[in-house]
Amino acid sequence: MPVTPPRPPAREPRRPEERRAARPPVRRRRPRWAMRAVTTLSVVILASAGIGHAVVTSLDADIARVDPFKDMKNRPRAGHGMNVLLVGTDGRDSISEAQRRKYRLGGSPCHCTDTIMIVHISEDRERASVVSLPRDSYAELPAHTDETTGEQHGAHPVRLNAAYAEGGPQLTVRTVEHMTRVKIDHYLEVDFTSFMKTVDVLGGVHVCTARPLKDTHTGLNLPAGKHTLTGGEALQYVRARYVDGASDLGRMQRQQEFLAALIGRATASGVLLNPIKFRDVTRAVLGSVRADKQFGTDELLDLGRAMRNFSPSSSEFTTVPIGQMGYAVKGIGSTLKWDPVGAGRLFQALRDDKPLSTGRPRNTAVQVEVAPQQIRVQVENGTRTAGLGRRADAALAAIGFRTTQQPTNAADPSVRRTVVAYDPRWDRSAKSLAAALPGSELREVRGQGPTLKVTVGTDFRQVRRVRPPDTRQGESGVVRGDEVGCS
Repeated sequence: MPVTPPRPPAREPRRPEERRAARPPVRRRRPRWAMRAVTTLSVVILASAGIGHAVVTSLDADIARVDPFKDMKNRPRAGHGMNVLLVGTDGRDSISEAQRRKYRLGGSPCHCTDTIMIVHISEDRERASVVSLPRDSYAELPAHTDETTGEQHGAHPVRLNAAYAEGGPQLTVRTVEHMTRVKIDHYLEVDFTSFMKTVDVLGGVHVCTARPLKDTHTGLNLPAGKHTLTGGEALQYVRARYVDGASDLGRMQRQQEFLAALIGRATASGVLLNPIKFRDVTRAVLGSVRADKQFGTDELLDLGRAMRNFSPSSSEFTTVPIGQMGYAVKGIGSTLKWDPVGAGRLFQALRDDKPLSTGRPRNTAVQVEVAPQQIRVQVENGTRTAGLGRRADAALAAIGFRTTQQPTNAADPSVRRTVVAYDPRWDRSAKSLAAALPGSELREVRGQGPTLKVTVGTDFRQVRRVRPPDTRQGESGVVRGDEVGCS
């Protein structure tokens, strides 16, 4: 299915019989991120060749080891299937100066992570559910020792990506388990280099764009159509943040799309059935991977044998539901607060080994170009009816719009028809907002900026639910791998 990317920024900032003793027991029970996550998951997917112990054993020594589970206590109860935490770190220091210039990888590398994903492999090994955890998620770190300074810290709030900077893999695992109540079975960590090498050794990965994609920060410049991206181009594609108004949320959705495309490329190219190709791909991946001590040769082979029939339709992708955008935390700044009900259902599905897409309700909302989760709105009451602005603000927030939650009174209290004022660079967002306010008037205001302003008139009665044509534009939609590839 073709992707529906936004226009270039000139108009509007738009929007990667079994060996039971070896296998984990089946229990009853910012610029940067996707390139590492995509690459790491490919280790699991590409193991499905089942080509023999000798080939994989020869590669096992290439994996650097960490112990993210050392001395961990009070962990969540184990569920069904296998949960792998994928973490991506900034590895630009391992890339040549020429590549850094070509692919806009300026700046100093940081001891941090901007990629955190939970990959759930079902108990029957026939499904992979990939859940993206936004790097700016509001998190509370447990008490720990700072890995860099050795300083003791009590529990305190942070953005989720700060867990790695303060306590490395172990604190990252502890924090994710605390937030999700999902027990992590394995930990994998990758960087830029393995991503580019993996894409190149596969002969490139296909992506589709319905509109041009241009981001001056990464150098991405793709016209509308179908493209085969090399490693460096793919790096630009998954790092791009400034092609739409969704920033990191939009980037995560493109990264999920790329991951589905990479899985499709690997399963369709014959690499899984060719020992030499398999060796070359895994060598490209493993040279920049760190994994927990228990994830070794036998685990890869056992998982590989179980996943020989894996395909894009076997995978599903989503992002943890966000309840509040721009949740301000003193000393930290703006964060993303998870929706406790939606996130609770999502992580319960992982614990119960259930498909995330099961029972998705039929969406009867009006189709719009831009998801409400990407649109910032200030509401003003243009009438003398007390509380009407608050009612409109709450109604818009309830269907996903990023309202300020601080409605004000308009200078003119005699507005009859509701007005949506907008900067022309955000014209698509304005049309999406107006669709949620039947009968409203669109009014262009040059220089207003990215926040749209709704002046509620006496005609206001209710809001109407809206949805983007590409469900991945919303922050919590579930999509299967075969639903996002090129047609």
